[in-house]
Amino acid sequence: MVILLADAFTADLPKRLEAFGTVSQDLGALGEAEIIVVRSKTKVDKAMIDKAPKLRFVIRGGVGVDTIDVPYAESKNITVVNTPEASSVAVAELAFSMMIALASRITEADSSMKQGKWMKKELERTELMGKTVGFVGIGRIAREVAVRAKAFGMKVIAYDKYVEKSDVAEMMSLEQVYAQADYISLHTPLTDETRGMINAASIAKMKQGVRIVNTCRGQVIVETDVAAALKSGTLGGYAADVYDKEPPEGSPLLSAPNAVFAPHIGASTEENLVRLADCIVDRVKNYAAKK
Repeated sequence: MVILLADAFTADLPKRLEAFGTVSQDLGALGEAEIIVVRSKTKVDKAMIDKAPKLRFVIRGGVGVDTIDVPYAESKNITVVNTPEASSVAVAELAFSMMIALASRITEADSSMKQGKWMKKELERTELMGKTVGFVGIGRIAREVAVRAKAFGMKVIAYDKYVEKSDVAEMMSLEQVYAQADYISLHTPLTDETRGMINAASIAKMKQGVRIVNTCRGQVIVETDVAAALKSGTLGGYAADVYDKEPPEGSPLLSAPNAVFAPHIGASTEENLVRLADCIVDRVKNYAAKK
């Protein structure tokens, strides 16, 4: 069988997969591929699936499958899986570092120093200790962030439609999280329900000056509303690794104050890429064993 690696992975992954079939990194092999392995860059949509008549298995290296037309794939008897266990620590560390950056105004301090400014009085920091962090979604990544937040002395609360109890967070309604949290960390999948959930109306229910960290999906926020809230001071800060469109050219967020950005690097640690490769090999091995 042909295994197509549509995106970039560790250099040794092709060799490791050769035990199960012919490995290609050329999208020209799409028509022969039985397995396609992607990350966030490649979209496995209807058009792509229609060009792959032999396709039976899609592996998304990462969290979520919103870049894949799962219903259409399933209608063609194509199985879709992801690797959610691999990326938890990598994304959690970025999310928490962004929380620290917002509290300590690290990006402003760094950029001002490089401009020859000495803003010792102007850059007032705040501490995370004693603050409340609210999670929207308390899955694998959020749990790792929560453990780190507790180590910093933060109170941890969370809302998750599918979770009643958590060993790391006090569960409550979404409205209660909005009302109580000094920091909100977003960890929800992108669905019709969550798309645009952070908007002017929901921001109005939050604490004045709340800071939001988004490492899940850019489309869960309304960028114009978040930018406006940052400019008015309703939001005290916003940090993101994900955007409505990537790269976010022309996004109103880029000119908003009190914001910290990264170019979707949450899963891009050396350690995580190794874990991703391990997970992919395991899934291909299991698929091959069932043939």
